[in-house]
Amino acid sequence: MEKKILVIDDNKDICTTIKGYLKNYNYIVDTVQEYKEALNMLNKEFDLIMLDIMMPGMDGIELCKIIRDKVNCPIIFISAKILEEDKIEALSVGGDDYITKPFSFKELKARIESHLRREERLKNKKFYMLSSGNVVIDVLSNEIFCNGEKLKLTKKEYRLIKFLAMNKKIVFSKEKIFNNVWGVNSESYLETVTECIKNIRKKLKILDEANSYITTVYGRGYKWEVKNEK
Repeated sequence: MEKKILVIDDNKDICTTIKGYLKNYNYIVDTVQEYKEALNMLNKEFDLIMLDIMMPGMDGIELCKIIRDKVNCPIIFISAKILEEDKIEALSVGGDDYITKPFSFKELKARIESHLRREERLKNKKFYMLSSGNVVIDVLSNEIFCNGEKLKLTKKEYRLIKFLAMNKKIVFSKEKIFNNVWGVNSESYLETVTECIKNIRKKLKILDEANSYITTVYGRGYKWEVKNEK
């Protein structure tokens, strides 16, 4: 089955070039140049979205926050921004990958195929499992197990573990975690993140004393880390 891709970039030439290249590999590609067009396209189903960051009216970061609540497909950021904090911000709002401009079309195709293969694997129940250390996350049933025992978690605790574990070893500030797990429009307080992490650590410690999983990086935030795990 042909895969459908949406490219969102205010540079028409880039949109046209990407579309022309991917059509050679039997992808169906739609392109839009501004955020209102992009939002109108969300009534369609796409297998993958490519999103530029620097766009007029609403940048790609803000747009991703809206899109991520409406779609489950992979989102690949394409941007001329090369700083680490830009990449971390893009991942923290729901992006699945980040490619800097200028990029190789061969690399772009490889990244797209990698994400699409992963999505295909997830259609099989057994591939809905994300494991790290002694923790297993069942993203299909929204359940998390530690050493074979199901953790009793709140929705926010589940989402926080999943977010950090899917981006392991990347440090996220409390603000980034809050925006991703609670949402930018949440009426909760930032300190809720600290309390939530404290509760998660207690629940994991009971079942696995050897690993802390959520590591505090003083002055910067938190990251998911397991001893001797690559």
